[in-house]
Order: sequence, then C-alpha cells, then structure tokens
Amino acid sequence: MAGVHQTEARGFTLIELIVTIVILGILTSLAIPMARMSIQRQKERELRYDLRTMRDALDRYKEAYDRQLFREKGDSSGYPKSLEILVKGVEINGGKTLRFLREIPVDPMTGKAEWGMRSMEDDPESDSWDETAVYDVYTKAEGVGMDGTRYRTW
Repeated sequence: MAGVHQTEARGFTLIELIVTIVILGILTSLAIPMARMSIQRQKERELRYDLRTMRDALDRYKEAYDRQLFREKGDSSGYPKSLEILVKGVEINGGKTLRFLREIPVDPMTGKAEWGMRSMEDDPESDSWDETAVYDVYTKAEGVGMDGTRYRTW
C-alpha cells in the first residue's frame, strides 16, 4: 500500500475538552463547600479550646486566691480585674510571680485578642461588663456554630 498516507491524530477533540472541563467544574463545586466547612470546623475547635484555656486560667487564679497565696487590694470576689493579670501574673507569698496564661489568645472568629467578659454579678445573656472582676469570657463574634448555637453562648 505504497502511496497511502496515514495521518496520526494528535491532541484532543473539542468534545473531550468540554467534558473534561465540566467534570473538573463539578468536582470543584463539590470541594469548595467541603473546604469551607472544614475551615469553619477548625475555627470552632480553636474557639472552644481558647475559651476552655482562659476559663481554666480564671479558675486557677480563683483557687490560688482562695488558698491565700496572694491578695489583691479591694478584690473581694477572688477573680482577676482583667485578662492581662492572668498573663502578667501575681506576686505570691515568697516573692515569686505566679502566671496563669502565656498570652491572651486570638479569637479565631474575629482575628483579634479581644474577648467579651462577665463578672459574677453580670447577667449571663448580657453583653455589658461591670468591670469589677472577670468571672467568664466569651467571643464577640456574631454568628451561629455548626451545632446551631450562637458563638456568644459557648
């Protein structure tokens, strides 16, 4: 069959390219919500950890106060006047400094190291703080978690 010239097909046809693009589009549209949900879940996990860490530090401060390891002037509740005191620490009997936090964590929801605070006298649903002592902390982030509860109630 001399003289018959065979041509080789090279490349993709337009239909193959369109099908490939459609498949990639479908996969991407499925992956984006899953990635967003994963990021949201991670932020919520960090928020719960940070709240637990700060609440534990508040409890340890109160316990040290109750054990009379230190005394703050004018403080009757046994809770710190600010979160900064947990980082700065207090001088205990014997001249050593007792610290309760290394640093105030950054709220993963707001991106700031600013937290809502409540004293023992504050209403748990209130956003106001009477600035007497820090009994509890909460996020200032608006929104609802994946479990359906408002972040501020965590």
